[in-house]
Amino acid sequence: MNPKIFFCGDVHGNFEHLILAVREHRPAALILLGDVQAQRPLEIELAPILDETELFFVHGNHDTDSEQDYDNLFGSSLASRNFHGKVIEVAGVRIAGLGGIFRSQVWRPPAPPWHESAAAFLGNSDPSTQWRGGLELKHRSSIFPEDYRQLLNVSADVLVTHEAPSAHYFGYGEIDELGKKIGVQKSFHGHQHDRLDYSRDWDTLGFQAYGVGFCGITDLEGNVIRVGDFDDVRSPADYEFEKAAGWVQPD
Repeated sequence: MNPKIFFCGDVHGNFEHLILAVREHRPAALILLGDVQAQRPLEIELAPILDETELFFVHGNHDTDSEQDYDNLFGSSLASRNFHGKVIEVAGVRIAGLGGIFRSQVWRPPAPPWHESAAAFLGNSDPSTQWRGGLELKHRSSIFPEDYRQLLNVSADVLVTHEAPSAHYFGYGEIDELGKKIGVQKSFHGHQHDRLDYSRDWDTLGFQAYGVGFCGITDLEGNVIRVGDFDDVRSPADYEFEKAAGWVQPD
């Protein structure tokens, strides 16, 4: 029997459904897929369940929208549970994490990257844009090639990202390639606030991919534990129209 691991879509400051899910289902772990935006330090938001389950996360683009968003996540006592660029083992399952998003000022595939690393970006930045003596706040959730490449030499069973693979209308082939390279069987992502059916693309991808919607929860087997709030709002026709119009997601 596979361990009960829950992958949790963008919560944007909402945590009650996570607390209820842990109390009802008793999962071995919760893995947050980014855009946490805790209104208080994360260990306070999730205090009722921290003794009942393990907690891990990757960050999303909105986790650097403000100093509060950043500090309540990266400055919390749970900051070490961010496994961006790392592999964790949960109940015998090796899970690789890649947080953040692709941004055109850094690297937005298929265009080549402008900066290979955060250090390179910082070295070419205007000091007036720096934050707390370092990288601009916004770009602390940008994916740099260095972040991506450090995962290429690992092996894992599951890949967790904020960005979507190419099976999504606004996904990236680089996520596909990462999953293939490290040999995963499954991937889970947030960011898009929807849950599309990727099953027709699984053979091409080489692994089973799942999107988890806004406040949605999906288990390791791909079963929906909680339907995302906006899962049924948009149709494939909506995405096709946006792509035909040349719409791209903002940085």
